[in-house]
Parts: sequence; C-alpha cells; structure tokens
Amino acid sequence: MKRSHPHAPPSFRSGNLDDPKVAAALKTLELTVRRRLDGVLHGDHLGLIPGPGSEPGDARLYQPGDDVRQMDWSVTARTTHAHVRQTVADRELETWIVADMSASLDFGTADCEKRDLVVAAAAAVTYLTSGGGNRIGAIIANGETMTRIPARSGRMHARALLTAIATMPSAPDGTRGDLRAAIDALRRPERRRGLAVVVSDFLGEINWQRPLRAIAGRHDVLGVEVLDPRDIELPDVGDVVLHDPESGRTREFTVTEQLRRDYAAAAAEHREQVEHTLRSAGAPVMTLRTDKDWIAEVVRFVATRRHSFGAAPTNRVVRQ
Repeated sequence: MKRSHPHAPPSFRSGNLDDPKVAAALKTLELTVRRRLDGVLHGDHLGLIPGPGSEPGDARLYQPGDDVRQMDWSVTARTTHAHVRQTVADRELETWIVADMSASLDFGTADCEKRDLVVAAAAAVTYLTSGGGNRIGAIIANGETMTRIPARSGRMHARALLTAIATMPSAPDGTRGDLRAAIDALRRPERRRGLAVVVSDFLGEINWQRPLRAIAGRHDVLGVEVLDPRDIELPDVGDVVLHDPESGRTREFTVTEQLRRDYAAAAAEHREQVEHTLRSAGAPVMTLRTDKDWIAEVVRFVATRRHSFGAAPTNRVVRQ
C-alpha cells in the first residue's frame, strides 16, 4: 500500500513471525515512538491517564476542579492560599491491552491498514507505561482465536508482546469479531488495580457494555478507536462491489448522494453511541485514523489529559 503520510506506521500485513520484514517494521515502529514521544513528553514514568495516585508529593495552588479531598490544610493555613497535595505514582503499574484484530481491522484506504494502527497504539501504550517495574500484558482476539500474553516487565517482554499482536493471523472470511469476549477475558483471573486499554474500531453491535463496566469498576480504562475514512463516509464512486469479511457477504451498490448522506449519518450515530458507552464506563477515548499522524494524536491526547487534571511538571503514571 502506498504511504503518502511520512508518519504512517509500518505494515505488518504478512503476519508471519519468521518474516524479517515484520521484525524490521517493529524496530522502525519502536524507534519512531521513542523519537517522537521523547521529544515532547518527559518524566520518569510517562502516563496515559493521570489520576490521584497514592504517594504524597509536592503541594501546589488549588485550581477549580481539583478534588477537595486532596487539600493540604497545613500549607493552606501557613500561606493563606488554598493548596492541594499532589500525589505521585505507585511504583508498579499493571497494564492490559485488549487488541481487537478482527476482520474489519484488515482494511485501510489511506496511509495504512487499521491493524497496523492497532500495533502502533499498542507500541505507544507499552512505551508510556513501561519502566520502574511496571508490567504489561495483552488479550489479542480475531474472532476465531484468543491469545493471552501474561503481564510481565522488561523490554524483551514488550517486544514479544508487540510481535504477538503484529503477527496475529487474520480470521477466516465470514468470522465475526467478539470484542465482548475479549474484554470479559480481563475479568479472569482477578487482578490488582491497574490500567486496561481497549484498542478496536468498535464497529458492529455494541454488546460489550457490561464487561467494560465490570472492568471499569476495578481498573482505569482507556478506549482507543481506530478508524479509516471509509468507516465515516463513502466516496462518490458510482457502482461499487462491497464485501463484508465478518459476515462473508458481498453486495453491489450504486453510491448515490442519498446513500452517502444516509451512510455518513449512520456512521456518526454509531460513533456517538460508542463514545457514550465508553464514557459511561469512565473511559476517555483516543481516536487514531489511517489518514492522519497517529503519534501526534497520542501526544495531543496525553497532553490534554494531563492539562485537564492540572498535572504538575512531574509526569508520572498515577492511578486511583
């Protein structure tokens, strides 16, 4: 596939563990993540979702929206200005990635396929949550098979995890993805409180609310939405033959202006429902697209989240 965007992730389409191109693509991705994120984000632990943490840190001036339970009354009395006590990270964070590799992700009309963005998102999450003894694991599902990578620490483990995601075989034609089962797999066995990251295009039936809320009751949750422009709108191409790899059906359409409007409206409504479902479980949403600079979106998301929490210069992973 032609990649017009200079920051498009490399292709992992072969899905072959022994393919030297896969190893080279993973190395390129690792270098890209490190170079781009090191240039913008700093700190001992780079976090995706800043939160209250548990270890006491420095005091700072109170800002509207701060949790009043974090008020530092002794500093407030001494300075006569309201202060809150910041907290820093627990030293060990356990992160789990749910990587949806169903057939709808084997698609892309811009700079990459959506499955390449899943690997890229996993690489960014791995980099942002690794170090300091933090552990990371993954649930990788394509609708036919589900692979569990135990949570461990270390750079070699992180590479093995990304390799497993990148080389997950495509499901046979006509196999539907099962995001609900993949999310539900995080509930067993019971884990210590940590971070759960769900990476998917979230297409299809929204039947994963209950397991997501169950996970959110114990863990911080982040939704990473992976999209292609054709998930949002149809081009004006006239007659076209479309194939749905998850149902196995093929149909011929005449793309009219009315069909394009109906499609765009239905896509927008579905995305609103997905975002509402994620946010109702307390999960912020980060959207990555095949036609945009995905890592710039990661940087923008992290910066926005930190600003909204009134984070201080120390950028440590914190969790509730």
